[in-house]
Amino acid sequence: MNTKIITSGKRKTSVARAVTQEGNGKITINGKPYEILQIFDRLKIEEPVRIAKNILGKINFDIKVNARGGGEKGQIESSRIAISRALVAATGSKELEKAFLDYDRTLLVADVRRKEAYKPGDSKARRKRQTSYR
Repeated sequence: MNTKIITSGKRKTSVARAVTQEGNGKITINGKPYEILQIFDRLKIEEPVRIAKNILGKINFDIKVNARGGGEKGQIESSRIAISRALVAATGSKELEKAFLDYDRTLLVADVRRKEAYKPGDSKARRKRQTSYR
């Protein structure tokens, strides 16, 4: 692999873009190494990396992720998708893609659910105005 590979992932309103280049397996999210994240966030990011290491042996490229929009957890989820897609695109491995889909389909396929729109005259999407029949 000699060129840059750019992949993206989405979750709710968060969008993450991953740029893959030759390197020694360093992964950064918004300019910071993923190892400094909270424990559950770090484990979520490590899942695709560990699966890839089991199948490929060694990851010999760096992935820089830039996440925008949404909340902290949404950015982690979108980064996870972008990293998974980057690993598959950089290696071109069908075996890796199958392993991701078998483990957890949301590693490669985004969850398309969005928040339901508010309806006119209501304070929430489904909640209706209270009435009293007296």
